[in-house]
Amino acid sequence: MQSPAYLPPIRLTGAELLRDGVLLRDEIGLSRGRLVDEVLPEIDLRGFFVLPGIIDLHGDGFEKQIFPRPTAPFPIASGLAATDREAAAHGVTTAYLAQSWSWEGGHRGPDQAEALLTALRDFPAMTDLRVQIRAETHLVDEAPRLLEVVERFGVDYVVFNDHLEEGFQMQRAKGDGFAHWARKAGLTEDALLRRIEAARARSRDVPRCLCLLANGFDRLGVTYGSHDDPDAETRDFYAMIGARIAEFPTTRKAAAAARATGSPILMGAPNVVRGGSQAGNISAAGLLRDGLCDVLVSDYHIPALVLAVWRLVDEGMALSAAWALVSGNAADAMRMRDRGRIAAGLRADLAIVNAETRMIEATIAGGCLTYLSGEAARRFLAQPQALRLAAE
Repeated sequence: MQSPAYLPPIRLTGAELLRDGVLLRDEIGLSRGRLVDEVLPEIDLRGFFVLPGIIDLHGDGFEKQIFPRPTAPFPIASGLAATDREAAAHGVTTAYLAQSWSWEGGHRGPDQAEALLTALRDFPAMTDLRVQIRAETHLVDEAPRLLEVVERFGVDYVVFNDHLEEGFQMQRAKGDGFAHWARKAGLTEDALLRRIEAARARSRDVPRCLCLLANGFDRLGVTYGSHDDPDAETRDFYAMIGARIAEFPTTRKAAAAARATGSPILMGAPNVVRGGSQAGNISAAGLLRDGLCDVLVSDYHIPALVLAVWRLVDEGMALSAAWALVSGNAADAMRMRDRGRIAAGLRADLAIVNAETRMIEATIAGGCLTYLSGEAARRFLAQPQALRLAAE
């Protein structure tokens, strides 16, 4: 890979900068990928907010870039490129691609997960793209492979899913949903049902398998959690085995159980933007009001991250608190000490927002300019060193 195309040493001045949870008129410098407090050539950003780069802990929208139609796959590299550009244009500097490890097979099976990890390893991403593996709990026979893949590729985030009952309910309803699910997996309805039944036959082996996986993840330093916990008992079980992240609890009781055990609670930003869950689950806004949500993630739509922030601001939340839901709190949940805040010595991950239009006009990831538009572009290019870099 090529060495990073760092911005030249510069100092951003005149903007309202989010530092230590407070928006204030302040300045920050950048040099060789890090934030610095040094006297450097200045770029005047009056009229802008300078905010920590967004950290997206769960996004599966990349699937649509690789599989725009269930039976029409595109090269993984082109899908990664499209996802990388979309993330940068919306202020995202770290993004976890939520890749399933499921008995469904196809684009959500172990083979596809390994193919994605292989492609990402050699992909020259602007954004810090990582993979979160969503491991179906009943895929017991693939547990040794999962541990081997996590170790070989350095995966640092896994969540446990259990979508068996959802599959049976959908099949019993005899609606279009099950047929669509089968088509997406490249299967007939009967073949998908057989897979679900085969997975259910391993139910007695699941608790022991999960404990073995948890021990392996602990050994490897992997953060792990659970997805779609339906009740307090389920969340308590996962907390007991060390799966501390509570991703998308579907009921208030599950969220309250997560809070009681100190588990970071993740909800979808689209849920906030749309005023409710598209799947009919609990409202993220309601959990936020009750202090039961720590982090918002893109889920299936990257633009929803910033849209959710501004909706919350319009409803009375301070911008500093709303932005923390997509940056600092996410860093804390994953124990990332080098990002999510603006302070000297940390990664130079910044989102530059036009205060009047509320649009992201520049994104800097690891000190590299990954997106630039509008008035921010004029300001950057007016600085001779930045102009020289753009010409190169």
